[in-house]
Amino acid sequence: MSKHNRYSFVPLEFERMSLEEQLSRGREFELRMRGRRSVRQFSPQTVPRELIEIALRVASLAPSGANQQPWRFVAISDADVKRRIRVAAEAEEKENYERRFPQEWLDALAPLETDWHKEFLEIAPWLIVIFRQDYGVASDGDGNEQKTKHYYVQESVGIACGFLIAVLHWMGLATLTHTPSPMGFLREILGRLPSEKPFLLLPVGFPAEGAEVPDITKRPLQETADFLGG
Repeated sequence: MSKHNRYSFVPLEFERMSLEEQLSRGREFELRMRGRRSVRQFSPQTVPRELIEIALRVASLAPSGANQQPWRFVAISDADVKRRIRVAAEAEEKENYERRFPQEWLDALAPLETDWHKEFLEIAPWLIVIFRQDYGVASDGDGNEQKTKHYYVQESVGIACGFLIAVLHWMGLATLTHTPSPMGFLREILGRLPSEKPFLLLPVGFPAEGAEVPDITKRPLQETADFLGG
C-alpha cells in the first residue's frame, strides 16, 4: 500500500456518439482550426474578461503528469504592465536580431518579415503569460516550506497551451505564440515565484482591420502522419 493518499474513483462520464456525429464534429472543428493563424496586427478593441476566464478554465482541464497541473496563467490588461513587458521584450529581441541569432535562423525568419519591434504587446487588449512550475511549494504544518517535484512539466504545460490556443480561436479571438528569449524579465515584472519559469507569452484580441498574414500552407497529412494497420 502506498504511503500517499489515494484518489477515490468515480464512474467515467463519457458521451458515446454515432459515427456520423463524430465525423460531423471532427470536420467542423478541423474547418474552424484551418482558419487559425498567428496574428501580429491586433486591434485595441476591448475583449471582455469573461472570455479570457472561460479560455483559462478550458486550458486548466488539460491532462498533466500525476495531475500536478504545473502551470500558472497570468492574464494582463493593465496598460502600464503591458508597456513594461514590451520594452523589456524589445530589448531582448533587438539583441537577438542584431547579435545573438545565427544567420541560418535569420534566413529562416526573413520570409515572415519579422524584426525586433513588438508593438502588438501593447496593442493587444490582453497578454497571457504561461509559467511552468518546476516544483510545488507547500507548508509542512509547522511553518516550514517543502518542495514537491513536478513531473513531465514541459509536456503538461505544452498541452495546456494547445488547449488555450484552440479555445481562444474557437471563441473568435486571435493569438500569437510569442517566445522572446530569454524570458526571465517576465518573472521579474510580474513578481512571480522562483519555482515559476516563463513558458509562453500569448497576445490575445481581435485582428486589426485589414490585418495580413503570410500566405503559407500546412504540410499534407501523408507527410506528417503514418498509419500502421486500420
